[in-house]
Amino acid sequence: MTDQTTLALEDFLPYRLTRLTDAISRDFSQAYRARLGLTRPEWRTLATIGQFGTMTATEVGAHSSMHKTKVSRAVAALETRRWLVRTPDPQDRRVERLTLSKTGQKAYEDMVPVARSFETGLLERMTPEERAALLAGLAALERTTLTE
Repeated sequence: MTDQTTLALEDFLPYRLTRLTDAISRDFSQAYRARLGLTRPEWRTLATIGQFGTMTATEVGAHSSMHKTKVSRAVAALETRRWLVRTPDPQDRRVERLTLSKTGQKAYEDMVPVARSFETGLLERMTPEERAALLAGLAALERTTLTE
């Protein structure tokens, strides 16, 4: 076999990114699971609405790259906890606007410093040059790969 007919999965960039994302996400999930008892979709939904204030489930899914089924389940779970309020859209009654309740907003605000600290810890594992290169590389991949 030649190099052109063999793929070393451990060197394949998409695989490396996925593996790294899963490991980092798993590590961070321990923080919000222990602190708030949330699943990954619930955390992403809480964080997205916390960032933007009021959104539809479709907007949450688009922003957080989650399938509508996961968003729907996360919204239901957050609503059951009374962390989220659904309000019918006045222009289109089929659409619901999602907003964090006071309790949900407090949970979000409590997690922001935890998330920032986790991110800082990751970045501090690298030299300033490595951090700059990583962030520039990610920005380039996002710019050339992601479509809005």
